[in-house]
Amino acid sequence: MPRPADPELEERILRAAEVLWRRGGDRTLSMRSVARVAATNTPAVYRRFKNRQELMRALLLRIAQRTRQHFDEGRTLQQMAEVYLDTAIRMPHEYRLFYSYAAALSPKKGRGEPPPIRESRPNFAYLEQRLAQALGGVAEDHTQLALAMWATLHGTAMLLLSRSIPEGHEEALRQACLGVVKKMVESAKPEPGQQ
Repeated sequence: MPRPADPELEERILRAAEVLWRRGGDRTLSMRSVARVAATNTPAVYRRFKNRQELMRALLLRIAQRTRQHFDEGRTLQQMAEVYLDTAIRMPHEYRLFYSYAAALSPKKGRGEPPPIRESRPNFAYLEQRLAQALGGVAEDHTQLALAMWATLHGTAMLLLSRSIPEGHEEALRQACLGVVKKMVESAKPEPGQQ
């Protein structure tokens, strides 16, 4: 008689993969080591995730979902920008994991125009929606602004995480970044009577 399916196995596998990533990054994240930490066997891991890439994709989506929950804490776009930086600092391993492997979320390249970025980055689509709520129009009207904000925030997050700025200047960098984001949003606001 076959064993009953373990409804919590996938969650244990993903938690184990996160633990291994935090401990040693790429070199410790094998299907066998994930199985060991999840207290299961390697075939069980392969039944849930056909290969390491699929496991990484599930981890990335999990990180994106967790980040989205943090974004929801920010009521304004300025607060959302602050939450982005706070999340990167509070979850440095997850942040680095996400951006080391984020290409795995992108659709395979085909011919012609690349698909919109929102198709592979759910939080980017969310930012576009929040911009549309704040500025009017539809989400797609704000792709360029969302890209500029993302690039500014990500660059700042990476500078803070890599500790490549002189010690003691972290808060100044953070405030400069948030000031730029604020200016971007303010400059995108339509003039009175233009909506």
